Amino acid sequence: MKQDMLHGSPGKSLFLFALPMIIGNLFQQFYNMADTVIVGKFVGEDALAAVGASYSLTTVFIMIAIGGGIGASVLTSQYLGAGDYGKMKTSIHTALMSFLCLSILLAVFGLIVNPSILRLLKTPDNIMDDALLYLQIYFLGMPFLFMYNVLASTFNALGESKIPLYLLVFSSILNIFLDLFMIRNLHMGVAGAAIATVMAQGVSAVISFAILRKRLKAYEARKGAVKLFDPSMLWTGTQIAVPSIIQQSIVSIGMLLVQSVVNGFGSSVLAGYSAGMRVESICIVPMIATGNAMSTFTAQNLGAKQADRVKKGYVSAYGLIISFAVIIWLILKLFHNEIISAFMDTDAAAAAFGTGNAYLTFICWFFVLIGFKAITDGVLRGAGDVGVYMAANLVNLGIRVFVANHFAAAWGVAAVWYAVPMGWGMNYLISFAWFLTGRWSRKRLIKEV
Repeated sequence: MKQDMLHGSPGKSLFLFALPMIIGNLFQQFYNMADTVIVGKFVGEDALAAVGASYSLTTVFIMIAIGGGIGASVLTSQYLGAGDYGKMKTSIHTALMSFLCLSILLAVFGLIVNPSILRLLKTPDNIMDDALLYLQIYFLGMPFLFMYNVLASTFNALGESKIPLYLLVFSSILNIFLDLFMIRNLHMGVAGAAIATVMAQGVSAVISFAILRKRLKAYEARKGAVKLFDPSMLWTGTQIAVPSIIQQSIVSIGMLLVQSVVNGFGSSVLAGYSAGMRVESICIVPMIATGNAMSTFTAQNLGAKQADRVKKGYVSAYGLIISFAVIIWLILKLFHNEIISAFMDTDAAAAAFGTGNAYLTFICWFFVLIGFKAITDGVLRGAGDVGVYMAANLVNLGIRVFVANHFAAAWGVAAVWYAVPMGWGMNYLISFAWFLTGRWSRKRLIKEV
């Protein structure tokens, strides 16, 4: 059953639509985090650091897939809101074909350049071989990663956010079982973790495609109105998808660009930082999911010419973000020791445990900022008004890289995380200032039906 975004209480519609996305994205993080926890427990600290070093790069590609899917789905949402099902289907077909080709190109690119990137990031020699092995296997599965995430965004654009949730639950459980079997039983180490991830993603992608084909049959279009590929839609979708990719990727690109700073402090600190970043990636899930829900909500309602309803939904989204931020703060303040302990054995280096713990106790105060940023960016993205919010996200990235690289000598590794809320806050202020102009509400991506 799909969520009606065009009628009823905006706050209720947003919450009911965002909730399956939040749960689903949490499972996706558990899916990704399973490698870290299981490798750290059953293989050792160096293997954990190797997966962590790989994580900063793989997350960039994950965010490209997610951001691209969300950006491309804006057209789908607007056509759905306008009731033009033929163009809606064409936009879906165009996005799937485009991202399949892109994923193959990125897989080849990743296989070629990942050794150079790891060396550029000053990856410690004792974990280099394992990090390379993990990435080589991961890049071979890149098309599965892209297809699943683009399909998930398509379901969300159609208002059916429960379908990606169910598939992620299934995929996460499958990944954990495969991880345990390949690492604990077959003793395959980081290679087993990478193979398990690729296999779980592949199964999810195939099932998602089959379900989407069945769902699309419910939308009747005029004869001849549906095309397999539309270059004009590709161009319009690309203009939205590129800023969306940048917005979704800021955290991971920032992490990648400051990775050399962290690596310079040794593999123990890297292991602790990797654990802390994995926890952060879970904590920001409700914020990012609410922002993505705001994007779909905006696109559908602007397609239906209901700009005032978008404004009401935006105000309601602040209440959701503040509530999530308070809950996350309480959990991290009460259980940060236990959370970090889940990633490493009790005899792990003090530097690893201390780094992860220090990061969590600091960053827990600032998640509300990324929430405010996400919902504001969500409105601008859903409207297709992406220029300013792309610039805001680039400012965010620039602040993170500048502060981490220029103040690490004085502040130590903590400079890496001090920069995070600075970037989030400035990003929000720039996007919010543009939101207040109201120009986003007058943006037109689609022609009248």
